[in-house]
Amino acid sequence: MGNKTDRSGHPANQGTLAQDKGLTPKERLLQAGLELFDEEGFHAVGIDRILRRAGVAKMTLYKHFPSKQALIIAVLERKVEEYFEWLGGALAAPGLTPRSRLLAIFDAMSQWHGGPDFRGCLFLKASGEYPELDDPVHLVAVGQKHRSLELLTGLAAEAGASSPRLLAQRLLLLCEGSTSLAQVLGGSEAARQARDAAALLLRQMLPEPSDVPA
Repeated sequence: MGNKTDRSGHPANQGTLAQDKGLTPKERLLQAGLELFDEEGFHAVGIDRILRRAGVAKMTLYKHFPSKQALIIAVLERKVEEYFEWLGGALAAPGLTPRSRLLAIFDAMSQWHGGPDFRGCLFLKASGEYPELDDPVHLVAVGQKHRSLELLTGLAAEAGASSPRLLAQRLLLLCEGSTSLAQVLGGSEAARQARDAAALLLRQMLPEPSDVPA
């Protein structure tokens, strides 16, 4: 995938990557922002902290990003692409059927939640710190959730759901709820419980499987 990942395979926020001199100054700024925003939040991190982590001058920052908000948006947009690339890799595992792909999402979530670098969902954090519905930062978080819903809707349709959108909405609730609980409680138990609940939903809302039972 090209980007460094944590032990779970999820895109990692490694504390030394922002100082990797093999990266361009812009890439170091993006990585420094990702690391610090994930570790401490958005409002708590000032520009000077990002500059020190990235090892670049303020002039370099403003050459690429006219404001802190522009950097935050760029970091979140990068994270969106990394997230769906990671999830796409999990869904492309050999031997998965359309039905079992829906459960594979929860297996991937379980690995992510149990990883050493898991700090919760960066998009939920962003929407919490920028709650106004028309805020540009908030809108990136909204877009990530809509894209997740569209992905799940497509998978549900491939699996034969008569109401793929409804099934996708319910599965997304389980995904997001397990991630929020994991952020508070730690560990992978919430994702495992969410997987069990998802399997029940699939039995209720999908045709009887002819391949691998849920």
